[in-house]
Amino acid sequence: MAFRGKSDFAFILLLCSCAVPQSQNIVPAAEVTTDNVERRTTLDAIARDYVQLTLELGEQEAGYVDAYYGPPNWAVAAKTKPRDMRELGNDIVDLMLRLDALPKSEDALVEGRKRFLSAQLEAALTRHAMMQGEIFAFAKEAKGLFGVTPEFQPLASYDAALAKIEALVPGSGPLHERVEAYQERFTIPTGRLKTVFDAAIAECKRRTAEHIALPADENFKMEFVTGKSWSGYNYYQGNYQSLIQINTDLPIRISRAVDLGCHEGYPGHHVYNMLLEQRLTRERGWPEFSVYPLYSPQSLIAEGSANYGIDLAFPGEERLTFERDVLYPLAGLDPAAAADYFELQQALSDLKGARFVIAQAYLDKTISRDDALELIQKYQLVSRERAEQSLSFNDQYRSYVINYGLGQDMVKAWIEQQGDAPVWRWKAMEKLLSEPMLPEDLAH
Repeated sequence: MAFRGKSDFAFILLLCSCAVPQSQNIVPAAEVTTDNVERRTTLDAIARDYVQLTLELGEQEAGYVDAYYGPPNWAVAAKTKPRDMRELGNDIVDLMLRLDALPKSEDALVEGRKRFLSAQLEAALTRHAMMQGEIFAFAKEAKGLFGVTPEFQPLASYDAALAKIEALVPGSGPLHERVEAYQERFTIPTGRLKTVFDAAIAECKRRTAEHIALPADENFKMEFVTGKSWSGYNYYQGNYQSLIQINTDLPIRISRAVDLGCHEGYPGHHVYNMLLEQRLTRERGWPEFSVYPLYSPQSLIAEGSANYGIDLAFPGEERLTFERDVLYPLAGLDPAAAADYFELQQALSDLKGARFVIAQAYLDKTISRDDALELIQKYQLVSRERAEQSLSFNDQYRSYVINYGLGQDMVKAWIEQQGDAPVWRWKAMEKLLSEPMLPEDLAH
């Protein structure tokens, strides 16, 4: 029996399967019929069972299912007829074996669909173990959940970026305090937040719609919230609608308006989910894309493309021009300072990788919480309060953090290999957002 590189968990669970009751998906030999065989051996059948499995795992862990817009009765069944964790583990393996048994298709998209389901099931198996208390090293967890093994530079490699920023924000006292004080000058007043974000998201949408055809009835609702470990979140509702939440626990700087407008909206999460619903769930009838498990390779594609989408929509100094001429006046900030602040933001982006090095060390317990907070302040150049928010994100989402930086780097490299002209990069982005793509596809 060939496992084709499947996780050790799959083998262990398979060995144990004879000792537990058969799952709802397993048909006892005495009951095998033509209908039952077809129900188990078609790709659509496996996809439907995968959706049901994912929804039931979502009942075991709040936040596991990030979005679902399939048949309502499937969600009801997950709540009213849940399998226990042992059954769910065995059924993940069962689905893997059923998927492996399918014949090869000449249709590249069908083969991509099979590979997508296989990777999602591998992630489900890893998360299933974590739900039961298993703790993995950061790199192994990232590989199991997101399909990539992160390789990070030592923190000392970011000292040159710190020296560059030191020259941009001269003065006395710790550099992170100087940078924080400087950035406070660019805080959007609370009463102007909605106006600024409305304008930023509208421009992100306009630029995206020039290159990607959006559903005519798509829309989103925006809310400002508190008490979160993240700065923004998109809750996709289905039917081309999203709820975008912006966290106001900490003051929001002018640079975050375009960041979050693109990342959460256009061409980020809102567009990604819409295209999957429109082109794969509705047009092709592929049910597996009606559910999005957060801890899966999908998230590296989602976060990486959402981050890269910022520079795609606002290349070069187009962002500076828009912020200076439109957003600064709306926020009541001095446009004359926009160029200097933009230069600082570009320099700070060179430190993004340090965030993931610190997260790995912290979660692998090679540094203490206090050490992590000090390192975040030093290498992310933020206040203690912002460092604590960053660390609380790591506590909650663990290795998920790699999807932002590593994901962005992988998406950028793949898209920019497709061509230099903006038209080709937007076409590549559209393909990435609307086909069953995996992190491993970005390496080719």
